[in-house]
Amino acid sequence: MPDQTAGLPQLRGDCGNCFGLCCVALPFAASADFALDKPAGTPCPNLAADHRCGIHARLRDKGFTGCTVYDCFGAGQKVSRHTFDGQDWRTAPKDRARRMFEAFPVVRQLHELLWYLTEALTLPAARPVHPELRGALEETERLTLLPAGQLAALDVAAHRAEINVLLLRTSELVRAAAAGGKGARGGKGGKGGKGKDRRGADLMGARLRGADLRGATLRGAYLIAADLTGADLRDADMIGADLRDADLSDADLTGAFFLTQPQVNAARGSGGTRLPGTLSRPAHWE
Repeated sequence: MPDQTAGLPQLRGDCGNCFGLCCVALPFAASADFALDKPAGTPCPNLAADHRCGIHARLRDKGFTGCTVYDCFGAGQKVSRHTFDGQDWRTAPKDRARRMFEAFPVVRQLHELLWYLTEALTLPAARPVHPELRGALEETERLTLLPAGQLAALDVAAHRAEINVLLLRTSELVRAAAAGGKGARGGKGGKGGKGKDRRGADLMGARLRGADLRGATLRGAYLIAADLTGADLRDADMIGADLRDADLSDADLTGAFFLTQPQVNAARGSGGTRLPGTLSRPAHWE
């Protein structure tokens, strides 16, 4: 798949141009992912005055694995530099800071949709819906540029539902092409996506070592701690699949689509794991 998303830095987190919004705006609870409780709108105790993490190199050791998994899809710099014109929440009036914290999670959701739509437009098999995808991309980008008050009032769930119709159609086209023998990426095809509808499936801890999941739809599937060692996930729809602690060692995710960096970050892998070109190999896999 052409790595067009790699040329869109606005869809990748740029902490140097953000005021640490994810470390303030979002809440987290003491768990396997976070070492302590923190309410929304309260700075994490590890956040330094320069908006950098004071324990960034030791997050996993200190019990903050959730921070190493998270990615804002570029929403942080959009809200910091565009929506609020570069004004720091530390020096802003309390009401303005509050509106910044309200806008951030909304823009984050919109930017995630921009990632999916941008990727969908790189998939040759989805050409029949490219015009609609382009329109949805433009509308979603327009929404990200709304003033803070309008962002806070935006019905993101309704917009996501509209986008989901297009993403479902994209998935059907891509997986059908992969199963048909001369798919979007020129694979051999065959039985690839037939009968592999695992949408929302409970596969927690499942033994899927070496499984043939090519062309499957794993939308929203629970793959927590699943053993996917050596599994074939080529041309699989991975949108919303929960890969926390899933073992992707030596798995082939070449051409897997709607897979995001946070999903990969949450999993375990090896030097033999094959990822789409849009994604980076997590440091903790080494």
